[in-house]
Amino acid sequence: MNDILLPVIFVILAIAVIGSLAVLLVRGRRTPPGLYSSPRDPDDQVEGGTHGATSTDVLERPDGLPTGVLVPNDLSGLEEAPAPRLDTVDPVQGRLARLRARLVRSNNALGKGLLALLSRDKIDEDVWDEVEETLLMADLGTEPTMELVDALRARVKVSGSRNPAEVKDMLREELVKLVDPTMDRSLATQRHADRPAIVMVVGVNGVGKTTTVGKLARVLVADDKDVLLGAADTFRAAAAEQLATWGARVGVPTVKSDVDGADPASVAFEAVRTGIEEEVDVVLIDTAGRLQNKVGLMDELGKVKRVIEKQGTVDEVLLVLDATTGQNGLNQARVFAEVVNITGIVLTKLDGTAKGGIVVAIQRSLGVPVKLIGLGEGADDLAPFDAEGFVDALLS
Repeated sequence: MNDILLPVIFVILAIAVIGSLAVLLVRGRRTPPGLYSSPRDPDDQVEGGTHGATSTDVLERPDGLPTGVLVPNDLSGLEEAPAPRLDTVDPVQGRLARLRARLVRSNNALGKGLLALLSRDKIDEDVWDEVEETLLMADLGTEPTMELVDALRARVKVSGSRNPAEVKDMLREELVKLVDPTMDRSLATQRHADRPAIVMVVGVNGVGKTTTVGKLARVLVADDKDVLLGAADTFRAAAAEQLATWGARVGVPTVKSDVDGADPASVAFEAVRTGIEEEVDVVLIDTAGRLQNKVGLMDELGKVKRVIEKQGTVDEVLLVLDATTGQNGLNQARVFAEVVNITGIVLTKLDGTAKGGIVVAIQRSLGVPVKLIGLGEGADDLAPFDAEGFVDALLS
């Protein structure tokens, strides 16, 4: 009996031991807390294994870091990158005062010359001839010059005055009449109910259109306008970048093409479309410089305007003229006016010449007012034109 029982007991013990070992092995293959099994992402590297193999990733705290310890913020000492610093734009009145002072220094040869002639003890025909010559040299134009001389001759003869102050008053009154303070010199930059005001800036090569657009953007920003620029001068290298730089200085965005020689009408159209979507106050369109005697280029300018007006009427077309070009500037103005219906003149470089009379000549020729004047290369050297202030500066 004992001989049979003993082997049975050994078999039972062996089965129990094997079963216990099996249980331990099964438990050892289970994923312990804090571990997960998954096929690795093909781009995930396995330390000590082959790329793309199945493995177990351990989710655990860094070695040596006890539970409950706060991890310091490694970025706490870093500061956010500062926003681009925008230029501070001078208020309009400040710019006007500075520009008038500059105009006094640069143009008073005209006023002083006229006053010296008219203050002589004897004003004969020779004096009047000199007055006439002085006015013509100042680009006043033949017809306005004759009107001014005739009016002064009559007034001086009637009054018989030789007092410099009285003569100066007479000259001032007649010059103000010629410059015509009754002309509307306001800029059409008031937003419409459903779209922004649209302003085109045109002119020949080299007169400073792009710079003028940039300066005008500053003027409008100073007047609390929300402005967008359109770089439709796609023919001149770096024109778009130049305009974008001007805009960035005062926080004004620029719509431009990255393709050299892109269709300017398309760029202008996109700028207006963006301006409508963004609900800005004013869209300023810079156009390519073109010679007034090149018919094809002038036709292209007309096309730009027509394409823009598929979305809204162009409210203002400003012609930029170099004040030093004299009568040639008049010829340019006439041709541009025929193609795009000029509404206002911007006279640049008025500080480098004594030819202030060009203001009168252009207005008389086109029936269009001078609305803005530029008297220097500074960012804020552009200001609204004021007839009486202009004449006072000439005679100072």
